[in-house]
Amino acid sequence: MTASTLTSFTPIVLITGGSRGLGRSAALAAAKSGIDVVLTYRQQATEAQAVVAEIEALGQRAVALPLDVGDVASFGAFASQLAQALQSGWQRERFDFLVNNAGMGVHAPFAETTEAQFDALVNVHLKGVFFLTQRLLPLMNDGGRILNLSSGLARFALPGYAAYAAMKGSIEVLSRYLAKELGPRGIAVNVVAPGAIETDFGGGAVRDNAELNAFIAGQTALGRVGVAEDIGPLVAALLQPATRWVNAQRIEASGGMFL
Repeated sequence: MTASTLTSFTPIVLITGGSRGLGRSAALAAAKSGIDVVLTYRQQATEAQAVVAEIEALGQRAVALPLDVGDVASFGAFASQLAQALQSGWQRERFDFLVNNAGMGVHAPFAETTEAQFDALVNVHLKGVFFLTQRLLPLMNDGGRILNLSSGLARFALPGYAAYAAMKGSIEVLSRYLAKELGPRGIAVNVVAPGAIETDFGGGAVRDNAELNAFIAGQTALGRVGVAEDIGPLVAALLQPATRWVNAQRIEASGGMFL
């Protein structure tokens, strides 16, 4: 399927980590824009099904599938489960858009970061994204999109995030290579880099620590900390036909942090 024929079908997006936070916001925003959704979750099955119900209430189809993005060995089985879900739910063999959103955070000074913490970040944020995308490429339509989630921390530096930010910097480089190599298939690849967001990510520190929240707001041009609804609609917008010529770009959504 080419970019010109893609619009004749209701497009389908796969969003990893779609049961909460930024993934949930992206899933709902995509549904509001007329896109069907496959979302993944690791443990929050109840939350995932609630998001499915919200999407269906918006008039779009949705399904939730379990996936541990840090377990590369499970990706073959996941691809088979996805293919079955596409066939049973849509009578289709392929989906259109991939949003690599799932993640976890580690906050530790560089000198105290353990190998186990580093390896966990690699498995989820770099190795997982690399090999999940590779595994799912045969199930993606030509003319589709891939969005990889990065972080404002790949541009500015805050103590305690060296390992996490290094993974996100790697994702930004990887995304440019994917854009180059997948260009012949008409697949555009971009990066969305959120700033500090009020979610439960990283233990909910940005949301729940009033001092940290005030500090970030004071360093942001728009004068507040971001919320999930600042990011989801941007993800959905980058999946629309109107943004088809945006490729190999890093789009930061931080409200203007540390300018």
